[in-house]
Amino acid sequence: MANRMVLNETSYIGAGAIASIVEEAKNRGFSKALVVTDKDLVKFQVASKVTDLLDQNGLAYEVYDSVKANPTVAIVKDGLNKFKACGADYLIAIGGGSPIDTTKAIGIIAANPEYADVVSLEGAVNTPNKSVPIFAVPTTAGTAAEVTINYVITDEEKKRKFVCVDPHDIPVVAFVDSDMMSSMPKGLTAATGMDALTHAIEGYTTKAAWELTDMMHLKAIEIISRSLRAAVAGEKLGREDMALGQYVAGMGFSNVGLGIVHAMAHPLGAFYDTPHGVANAVILPYVMEYNASATGEKYREIARAMGVSNVDGMSQEEYRKAAIDAVKQLSEDVGIPKTLREIGVKEEDLPALAESAFADACAPGNPKDASVEDLLNLYKSIY
Repeated sequence: MANRMVLNETSYIGAGAIASIVEEAKNRGFSKALVVTDKDLVKFQVASKVTDLLDQNGLAYEVYDSVKANPTVAIVKDGLNKFKACGADYLIAIGGGSPIDTTKAIGIIAANPEYADVVSLEGAVNTPNKSVPIFAVPTTAGTAAEVTINYVITDEEKKRKFVCVDPHDIPVVAFVDSDMMSSMPKGLTAATGMDALTHAIEGYTTKAAWELTDMMHLKAIEIISRSLRAAVAGEKLGREDMALGQYVAGMGFSNVGLGIVHAMAHPLGAFYDTPHGVANAVILPYVMEYNASATGEKYREIARAMGVSNVDGMSQEEYRKAAIDAVKQLSEDVGIPKTLREIGVKEEDLPALAESAFADACAPGNPKDASVEDLLNLYKSIY
């Protein structure tokens, strides 16, 4: 069976990358953009780094800034109405995963109006038409939403997140500019960085992994492991490396899927609005322990990529423990909580969380199958 790879048409990676937005918009003949972002990025003049470029070059746009963390069906519908009303012919997403995910949903539904209820986009849906063209400008180094074919929306009525997978939603151009990430506070830098590490480790160990994505994921693990502490400390080079590392992880996992770390993290966002990166970071080492027996020699390479020495002289049990310990140490060093209790999870909700995780679209990709009971026991062990 052939392995499919879907990537952006074009990507600009490095400090100052957003300058290329002007040329790309003009060369593609676009007339007006809807800029999708959130109020904080407008308030703190992060979004203005892009809109100022548009103003200076006479490129028309309107702004939709009502996106919130864990974007909902209602937010997508509101943004879609804004897109239709303003007469735009392309979208510019500025933000972390929430604005980019919202933009993907808007773009897909604008081109495929039969999915206007939003919830029918859940799962692997091959929509007939490509999304309205999207330019994606990430402001966090974690989700890699700018290079993936996935997006996540929250159904508030049912208190659940649902994952959408569609090759037609990928942004046509990504502008991965570390200068756009320079205002991230330490906590957000840590959380999004651990999200990126989770993408790389889950993508490397998922059932669908293969040689090309293994290469991407191992390189991403290496970059993130050596750079996240420096990025959290505010060092410029660390932030630049994290911008690249999270993008490389996204190139891989978008094409092979994830596992039960994400399946277990998604309900936490739906139930408690838990930041996605924090949820992943708390859960990751416990799931690594659960999955270890189904990963062959891969934990040796994870340990090596994370800078553990003498892995070739270790037994299988030793290098698996070394990989998990390295993840735990990085998480601790950047200030991630260690238990679900610390992040506000209620013990009485654990059974419902397990049921939701079992139904999540990421769960089948896990290297070791997990029943509802397995997931509940994992939640209990992390609590």
